[in-house]
Amino acid sequence: MQINNIESFLGYYSKIKNRTQRLFEYIPHDKIEWTYQRGKFTIGDIIRHLANIERYMYAETVQFKPSRYNGCGVEYAKGSKEVKAYYEQMNEESMKIFAQLSAEDLQKKCKTPGGIEITIWKWLRAMVEHEVHHRGQLYLYLGMLHVKTPPIFGLTSEEVISNSD
Repeated sequence: MQINNIESFLGYYSKIKNRTQRLFEYIPHDKIEWTYQRGKFTIGDIIRHLANIERYMYAETVQFKPSRYNGCGVEYAKGSKEVKAYYEQMNEESMKIFAQLSAEDLQKKCKTPGGIEITIWKWLRAMVEHEVHHRGQLYLYLGMLHVKTPPIFGLTSEEVISNSD
């Protein structure tokens, strides 16, 4: 997918973000800081990570600024309600920055935290992949907690099989 127009990209990305946010409603409030293994991201860490990396890495670098990402601990937001609100707040800030990108800007190169130059539209595409990757982690974590989660596009795998020839 090539991104030539920021408005159409932001519409698409908003749908990606909404599917992630929809999953938040299934997280038991008392499990927001749960993890399957000590030293690994908690559910809250994943959500804060998505919020902070979008705002402080992706949104900074498309402005030709260095990354300001500094982790995803409870110091950013603690508790289920606060973590969800923080995710929304960081996304709002990021979207305002992304909305300023012109078609010409999308063709420019920015520098990643690893020092690699990448075309901005490709960097934005990587941001989508990053979001989806961590949404998958949330599905897995909730599965480990035996929480029934919604299908992404309306049907479960089993429902697709039963509706197939």
